[in-house]
Amino acid sequence: MKKKRPTLQDIADCVGATKMTVSRCLRDPDSVSPKLRERIFSVAEQIGYIPNRAPDLLARATSRSIGVLVPSLTNQVFAEVIQGVEQATEPAGYHLMLAHYGYSEELEERSLASLLSYNVDGVILSDRQHTPRTLRMLETAGIPVVEIMDTYLPALQQAVGYDNQQAGFDMVKEMIRRGRRRIIYLSVRLDERNHQRGEGYRLAMLAHGLTPIILHSRQRSSFSVGGELLDRVRREYPHADAIFCTNDDVAVGAYFECLRQGVAVPEEMAIAGFHGHDIGQAMSPRLASVVTPRKAIGEEAAKALLSRLRGEPIRSPIINLGYRIEVGNTLGATGDDTAQALE
Repeated sequence: MKKKRPTLQDIADCVGATKMTVSRCLRDPDSVSPKLRERIFSVAEQIGYIPNRAPDLLARATSRSIGVLVPSLTNQVFAEVIQGVEQATEPAGYHLMLAHYGYSEELEERSLASLLSYNVDGVILSDRQHTPRTLRMLETAGIPVVEIMDTYLPALQQAVGYDNQQAGFDMVKEMIRRGRRRIIYLSVRLDERNHQRGEGYRLAMLAHGLTPIILHSRQRSSFSVGGELLDRVRREYPHADAIFCTNDDVAVGAYFECLRQGVAVPEEMAIAGFHGHDIGQAMSPRLASVVTPRKAIGEEAAKALLSRLRGEPIRSPIINLGYRIEVGNTLGATGDDTAQALE
């Protein structure tokens, strides 16, 4: 059962104004005095007010809709997550309301406010770090929340995914086992999952007495960014013998730059990516990568949400679906080359 959300009248009672004045202020802040405007927005923030764009009936009942917030609608990772979500929600008679936030906590906050204003019955979030206002809105809404793609950080209510830090550690450990010693981590953006993979890389290097080196790019991941970072590696660290990339786009771009510069892969440069995208698994040599179960994550997250909408208790706050280390053909052969399934 959804909580009774704070109303315009609740704000009006707190600030000593009429409901109509509060409504006018929220629509057009310049229509009231600066002092009153400040009080209205302060109270709205404190009580977690969420605008209601749906009919009043829906505010008291179920809307048969689920909000899904993803950082990108074009990223293959989240496209597959959405496919998984739909596999579970469509047969159950729920439709999705999608919003993206470009890896920005502030934009996530605004997008969430928009979704909640339509009285969605539950929300799937793609990150584990949120603004204070986002947390207040979720508490006010009183609906089931499932976070995805990360089981490392504590969950708000429930999380479905895998351990990014351990995955990074395991891939780098495999690279070291194959004789690589001067491994560089190629990082794009500065989101939390990227940090976790980088930390896994750092811990694996230190555990083997090696020096971690991280090259950052604030640009969005792409083949061209991977090429640019590989070029930096060749110029700044000419003795590097391996790169671990935060995702497969960067890894594939780095591979093409190796071809352009005449760098033999894996003889001179080993390359590993993250997520196991089709392009990396279809290319020759096949890209080494941490293969993540994106579609399964979406489906399990939706099933967990639907279970709670039926009034069932949370069976497990963390659902870890693990990952698989695909050694491919870009690490260099040694020992047992079979893929490893890990959690």
